[in-house]
Amino acid sequence: MYSEDARYLKRRVTGGDVDVHPTEKALVVQYEVEATILGEMGEPMLGERKQCHKIIRLKSLNAHTDITSLARKVVEECRLISPSKLPQVEQLLFYLQNRRKTDGKGTKGKQNKPVKPRELTPFEGMEIDEEASINNIEDYVELLYEDIPEKVRGSALILQLARKPDNLEELLQNETALGALARVLREDWKQSVELATTIIYIFFCFSSFSQFHGLLTHYKIGALCMNIIDHELKRYDLWQEELQKKKAAYILNPKKDYEKSFKKYQGLLIKQEQLLRVALYLLLNLSEDMRTELKMRNKNIVHMLVKTLDRENADLLVLVVSFLKKLSIFLENKNDMAEIDTIEKLAKLVPCEHEDLLNVTLRLLLNLSFDADLRGRMVQAGLLPKLTALLGNEAQKHTVMRILYHISMNDRSKSMFAYTDCIPQLMKMLSECAEERVDTELISFCINLAANKRNAQLMCEGNGMKMLMKRALKLKDPLLMKMIRNISQHDGATKQLFIDYVGDLAAQIGPGEVEEFLIECLGTLANLTIPDLDWELVLKEYNLVPYLKDHLKPGSVEDDLILEVVIMIGTVSMDDSCAAMLAKSGIIPALIELLNAQQEDDEFVCQIIYVFYQMVFHQATRDVIMKQTQAPAYLIDLMHDKNVEIRKVCDNTLDIIAEYDEEWGKKIQSEKFRWHNSQWLEMVENQQTDEADSFLHDSDILGRPDLFYSTDGIIPAEGPVSAEFFRNFHTLNGDLAAQQVYSVSMADDGFGQAAGTPGRPVTAYGYRPDEQFYCFRSSFGT
Repeated sequence: MYSEDARYLKRRVTGGDVDVHPTEKALVVQYEVEATILGEMGEPMLGERKQCHKIIRLKSLNAHTDITSLARKVVEECRLISPSKLPQVEQLLFYLQNRRKTDGKGTKGKQNKPVKPRELTPFEGMEIDEEASINNIEDYVELLYEDIPEKVRGSALILQLARKPDNLEELLQNETALGALARVLREDWKQSVELATTIIYIFFCFSSFSQFHGLLTHYKIGALCMNIIDHELKRYDLWQEELQKKKAAYILNPKKDYEKSFKKYQGLLIKQEQLLRVALYLLLNLSEDMRTELKMRNKNIVHMLVKTLDRENADLLVLVVSFLKKLSIFLENKNDMAEIDTIEKLAKLVPCEHEDLLNVTLRLLLNLSFDADLRGRMVQAGLLPKLTALLGNEAQKHTVMRILYHISMNDRSKSMFAYTDCIPQLMKMLSECAEERVDTELISFCINLAANKRNAQLMCEGNGMKMLMKRALKLKDPLLMKMIRNISQHDGATKQLFIDYVGDLAAQIGPGEVEEFLIECLGTLANLTIPDLDWELVLKEYNLVPYLKDHLKPGSVEDDLILEVVIMIGTVSMDDSCAAMLAKSGIIPALIELLNAQQEDDEFVCQIIYVFYQMVFHQATRDVIMKQTQAPAYLIDLMHDKNVEIRKVCDNTLDIIAEYDEEWGKKIQSEKFRWHNSQWLEMVENQQTDEADSFLHDSDILGRPDLFYSTDGIIPAEGPVSAEFFRNFHTLNGDLAAQQVYSVSMADDGFGQAAGTPGRPVTAYGYRPDEQFYCFRSSFGT
């Protein structure tokens, strides 16, 4: 058009912003190039602008580089940078000089970068030799009114235009073209997979920009795509059935055309997966709107996506799993996934050679692992050893560890880690950590696993315990000490390993320590119920008694620390010589005062009563409790507490007190008698007045045997009935049932077994649902 009149070409370059390169040691300079064609008289005839950028690589930049000199050199040599931007260049160079390096493989960036489905490119059969022009759009629209081959050609030419974002605005103005495309898709999508794929691809180009989503909603493209996907999934099922029939026939008669049918099936499958991929990608873009996503859910999008997980096309699977990951953040969608075999199908994708597919699959599993039931299904699907094997993959390690951490929250799953190589890998990671604190995800995972006895044994193998203790004491790391505390709660050989570290732990108990670390040290020591341990020597050598007494004062420190002090006192009270020290120190009155202050806190009450339980076994502390305090009175009041564990410890403690002190024994017996009969006495008092008249008018009440209680086998024929008799009975579901009297001195518990000692009530810290909340030991810790 301008070839005959054009005489000159004018080119102008305008400098723009300067910024740092995201990954390399380089500056990126943005600039604009404006080219104008001038006529013979110098008038502009045609102009075009283009945004460009230039990368200035700074290979010599290091920690010792003179930033000022380098910035001046960059500005002088690059004309695109204005001299006025010299201070900005210096600042950018300073940032590059101090920016933290990533490793050579870029794994750090890869861990944080979200995985997106690969951009769509023209599929096989969609490319044509003809080059489309926006000026011929009307001709392409005319082809949409012809037969199927012409419609495919016309839509392919329009697709060429739509794939260039600059053309979308102009196509948007052409309502005739868009209306024709929507009509052809609605009417002819079943007749040609290529036609349906091409037209959906055109609308996909629009869906890549949020401002065009209203257009797709207007033509109801999303609903149509869901109908197409549903139909294609049903066709896939039919193909599978037909292929299985021909395969069976092929086995019986090799002359059948199974191989020919299989090749045809593969060709159809490739085209179908192309259609599914472009349709699902369009829906994924539209799902940015929550209302649109809700409509998709109502049309069963989750079931469609999960059904597509059976495919083998990696690009299609990345898209499907990415879509499921986006949906999984909402409870309703997660519940839909839980109703079908989502976990089982995802388990087949782990591990896989396709890095992006593995990454997005693990992220979806991480989202689903917040559900306890789905975590259990992950274990059942065999994911535990697969995930454990991926701990060595640097790119996936952090995501895998988060999933395993969630799985370790299930108590039934903790023991299964012992049958994998997970724990040796974790211990290696802990030992390889530098001097700084251990990564939070790693140590949290280890804390959970240490709550299982077998896992704790594996952690202590070799020099495991020595490494953990040395690191924890050196760095004063409360989380690492919490892991050690969990290990210390298990009886057996593991607990014996702590004898060598009792002194180190006791040395940490004192003022000036971080409270969180101090709590874990006290908790670890309190777990060491080892018969051979000389607690008297420990208390004296490290002067712990004054510290324990001072920290029993309500409000002196945080309640968590006070509770650990109480538990620690309960442990050392098992030793007779320690009990004498505690009796002289005045700790028992301090415990009474604390009990008054914390009477609303069941855990405090339960642990303080357990301390009394241990102390009443020893003469020194028993005399103080029974003669110098009102502790037995408090225990009598707590016999009927709503908390079952408090009642149990109270009953056992009071039984011992009753055995050693006759006066308190009578009071306890009387209170039990009164409590067991209080309801019956109240009923009698209320009814006595009402029934008096009826009894007076009866001729002879002794002639009414139906009013008598039956006493066969219960009350002796002769002799008085005392309160002692009622101690041995209690009501069970409205019936009278015998109650075993628990006595510490009894050698038999009434069932042919030796009577046991109740162990310390489990605190909220150490409670595990897979163990009994309250247990009995085989012997007293005297």
